[in-house]
Amino acid sequence: MESPSSLHIAMFPWFAMGHLTPYLHLSNKLAKRGHKISFFIPTKTQTKLEQFNLYPNLITFYPLNVPHIHGLPFGAETTSDVSFSLGPLIMTAMDQTQPQVELLLAQLNPKMVFFDFAFWIPKIAQSLGIKSFQYWIVSPATISYTLSPSRMCESINLTEFDLMKPPKGYPNSSFTLYSHEAKYLALKRNFEFGSGVLFYDRLFNGLSLSDAIGFKGCRQIEGPYVDYLEQEFGKPVLLSGPVLPEPPKTVLDEKWGSWLGGFKDGSLVYCALGSECKLTLEQFQELLLGLELTGYPFLAILKPPVGFETVEDAFPEEFEERVKEKGIVHSGWIQQQLILEHSSVGCFVTHCGAGSLTEGLTNNCQMVLIPHLDADHIINAKIMGMKLKVGVEVKKGEEDGLFTKESVCEAVKIVMDDENEIGREVRNNHDKLRNLLLNQDLESSCVDGFCEKLQELVR
Repeated sequence: MESPSSLHIAMFPWFAMGHLTPYLHLSNKLAKRGHKISFFIPTKTQTKLEQFNLYPNLITFYPLNVPHIHGLPFGAETTSDVSFSLGPLIMTAMDQTQPQVELLLAQLNPKMVFFDFAFWIPKIAQSLGIKSFQYWIVSPATISYTLSPSRMCESINLTEFDLMKPPKGYPNSSFTLYSHEAKYLALKRNFEFGSGVLFYDRLFNGLSLSDAIGFKGCRQIEGPYVDYLEQEFGKPVLLSGPVLPEPPKTVLDEKWGSWLGGFKDGSLVYCALGSECKLTLEQFQELLLGLELTGYPFLAILKPPVGFETVEDAFPEEFEERVKEKGIVHSGWIQQQLILEHSSVGCFVTHCGAGSLTEGLTNNCQMVLIPHLDADHIINAKIMGMKLKVGVEVKKGEEDGLFTKESVCEAVKIVMDDENEIGREVRNNHDKLRNLLLNQDLESSCVDGFCEKLQELVR
């Protein structure tokens, strides 16, 4: 028998592992407090997430048959099944699950449905008497910068010069972007993302139509951006807390544990640019040469660069021979959470994805920031490097956005050098933020408060 205070919540995240996994982490936090979760997920992807379901008595997966869309490989369900350029077709396929989702919502009758990219959810939910909640894994700082009504109403065709500065009322008025970053954001505004819908229209419609908006984070970091969005959209904006992943039940593979154990504490550089980032050959080689130039041992987890089948095929000349004693480049999946916890890892070179930043902030390794061309990564890097000063961003060309081996080496050496003044400030700030995030009282009080506010929304 369900408790009168327990909620039944449906979860329908974007079909990408970087969205499905955080939604499941949140589901675990809610289920721990007695709430029932119905998790909508592509059929074959369910097996990838079942191991992370800590409350199978309360979290139930409901598989969705993802329709085949012309241009997609047969059987493709999520962005991890396809190249980056085919992401919009995965979105089209997800949109076409609408009849299945509507039928499930009608049959299950949850009190609320969480979604992110499926902007059509609020209308279905409203017709069924269900509250819709747009829950973001990206930061409120990013949504504030790119999608606030003040920004969206500025002009139909925003230029890169418009986007180099924040919108009216943005909490961080000194915030500025590089020219190449603003140019990317300007181009993204005309980018179709599934079913012929523009990317920013898809997101803005969800923000405008949902009953409430939510983010991963805590008020100590995100408070000003949450207040700004509440004022801009005129609806509740809630924070779920940092939603830290539960400690892994597995142990680090012997292969990696043995190799990492051969280095001194805090001496190794771990570099990982996410599951979807593919660099050009030139940038791939500059990154590897930069890691080599630091003189530190390193483990780099990278996709083969554009046009190459393997990372080895793209190595700089004689690179493998030079670094074989203390450098590894690997293109497969790795236990990142456990790698970052290893005592030998002193520096984390990251693309600034939300999940990776959380894992970096809650470990002792210092962060070097190389944001990929993604709005969230770009804004995250500014917040981490300029506002919170818990990492050092790799310098890039103002116009072309390219880094060099020297700029990679410089950023790593700053955070690894105990005598460097900037490095000391970054380490001190990181320690303070890490202690805040790992405080069990913070996590618990944030999630409890989040649940109370969800209860208020459905009354």
